Amino acid sequence: MLLQIFILLVSLITLVWSADKFVLGASSVARNFGVSPMIIGLTIVAMGSSAPEMMIAATASLEGYPDTAIGNAIGSNITNIALVLGITAVMHPLTVSSSTIKRELPLILAVTAIAYWMLFDEHFSFTEGLILIIGFVVYIVALLLITLKRAKTNPMDDAMIIEAEQEVPDAISNTWAFTWLTIGIILLPLSATYLVDSSVFIAKSFGISDLVIGLTVIAIGTSLPELAASIMSIIKKEDDLAMGNIIGSNIFNILAVLSLAGLISPGDIDPEASYRDAPYMLGITVLLFLLCFTKRLGNFKITRSKGILLLVSFVAYQLLLFSQLKD
Repeated sequence: MLLQIFILLVSLITLVWSADKFVLGASSVARNFGVSPMIIGLTIVAMGSSAPEMMIAATASLEGYPDTAIGNAIGSNITNIALVLGITAVMHPLTVSSSTIKRELPLILAVTAIAYWMLFDEHFSFTEGLILIIGFVVYIVALLLITLKRAKTNPMDDAMIIEAEQEVPDAISNTWAFTWLTIGIILLPLSATYLVDSSVFIAKSFGISDLVIGLTVIAIGTSLPELAASIMSIIKKEDDLAMGNIIGSNIFNILAVLSLAGLISPGDIDPEASYRDAPYMLGITVLLFLLCFTKRLGNFKITRSKGILLLVSFVAYQLLLFSQLKD
């Protein structure tokens, strides 16, 4: 058992590290071939934080554990909002002015509601997975088109876009870029495989379902990059980027991560995902929406008290999960 816990921790660290190196290599290659930092920031860098979740979802689904993939997507979204954003706001209240974030808040609420509706019948089909992944492509294309159009007609003044562009890693030589890219491509699926296998072993040893291990250990572990990014953002006084990381990651988790379970391993799912976890994910997203739009005009602010409320909701969810395990 101790060996499996060690393998889980090492594979989780390797997964997160290799995702970071993959982003470094991919963004450097793109920069060296003339792609603008703004586009790289909105695509490669933005998707990089969700790379661990995507690899876990693909690996778990291929190995016949779709509930782990679904649990990871749902649990990561709950963790991102309730734990990561909660900790960030308690450390430093967030004042957000980005029009992009204000536009994406209703979107994350809408896609979360769609995910809840798809999982409600305790079955996740290939068609539903296909709809989500098509939605992901449409979202990325629309985001780029809107941003590029605004950049051509007006000087870019959206705080989140500017901060995302500044976060693009400095370009390195193509030799090193392709080296890190190759390392990331090799280690991402390899570490994901060991992580899934060790997680399933531990879950079965303790009588925990595949769903719960995805909702807890894996979800919290794969959300650590978002926590690190958010803390660094508030240190740099980039409040919009801290908020944008969470919202963007959650949109990716539903459209690009959750979809993989349906595309690779469609079928019936754990009923608890339908009546407990998906509703909680929707509820925590609604809570975030309400907290952000307490003011109709101007900037919105996630205060320390709101951060505490989010943290309480995270603790309540963990207590709910583990109280049911005892039953």
